Formats: sequence, C-alpha cells, structure tokens
Amino acid sequence: MRTTFFSETRPVDWNTVKVADKTQFAKFFQKMLENGVYLAPSQFAAGFLSSVHAEDVIAATIAAAETAFEAW
Repeated sequence: MRTTFFSETRPVDWNTVKVADKTQFAKFFQKMLENGVYLAPSQFAAGFLSSVHAEDVIAATIAAAETAFEAW
C-alpha cells in the first residue's frame, strides 16, 4: 500500500498527516488523471501496488508524475 502526502513534515501519524496540503494533493491527483494514471482520490485512501504491473506501466506512471510535478 502507498499514498502521497504533500507536507513539510514527514507523515508518521494522524497529527502529521492531517496537516498535509490537500489542495496540492488534489492538483497532483488531477494531473495524474489527465495523464492516464488513476490514483485513490483522497490522500487518506490507500493505493495498492501489484506484482503484475509491468515495466512499461511503471515507466508510464513515473513519466506522468514527472509531468505533474513540472506543472508547478
């Protein structure tokens, strides 16, 4: 499982997670969606990695994330 938080503080518990930037997550989520990557729609929901994700899918996901981060 994985999730993404945008924060100046390392997310280790509820107190550090609840202050994460939800607006930044929403921007990231939308950019990933625009690039064909479907993430859990909330930073409080878990995403799951699978052993069936092929190298091309992983590479496309990384490329989408790089594109999303370049947007800001």
